[in-house]
Amino acid sequence: MAFDGEQIRSTAQRVAASHGLDVVDIEFLGGAKHRTLRIFIEKSAKERQRLAQETEGVPEGGADRLAGITHGDCEVFSRDFGTVLDVEDLIPGAEYTLEVSSPGLDRKLHGVDDFRRFAGMLAKVQTFEPVAGNRHWQGRLTEVNEHFIRLEIRAARQKAKSRKPESAADVEIALANIEKAQLVPEF
Repeated sequence: MAFDGEQIRSTAQRVAASHGLDVVDIEFLGGAKHRTLRIFIEKSAKERQRLAQETEGVPEGGADRLAGITHGDCEVFSRDFGTVLDVEDLIPGAEYTLEVSSPGLDRKLHGVDDFRRFAGMLAKVQTFEPVAGNRHWQGRLTEVNEHFIRLEIRAARQKAKSRKPESAADVEIALANIEKAQLVPEF
């Protein structure tokens, strides 16, 4: 029996949904005796909305965007999903490690829905093909549609003594040209 990522994702999502969670990403790493299945979970949209309504003092959209996963969420999901994995024998061979966690503050962005959800936040984007002579971009997500994202790029000052204001420019990147993207935490 070979590793079936789609079946595992589907099963993980089914278990997650029963706990008000969504599966963000799945990774299967290693080989032979040191295999690890990592599942990244977050609160479902319905659960994030409920939390946002209960949370006072959080900036608008903050609770919706970054609704935290607790250790309890990971523990309950890990126990239930681990049982299903073993009963349905979804991981070939007996030895593997199951890790469950939040996608983190520097979470990966997958697809237009993630880009829309995190509009206004700082992101790093790597493209397949260069855009304006560059494949690596970092900027604030200012616009998202079905075909492209727009990042506001702030040029860093070249010299600390410079009194010039930072310049801003926008770059438009086609969604089909995005190799990988992730949020950049701001503190």
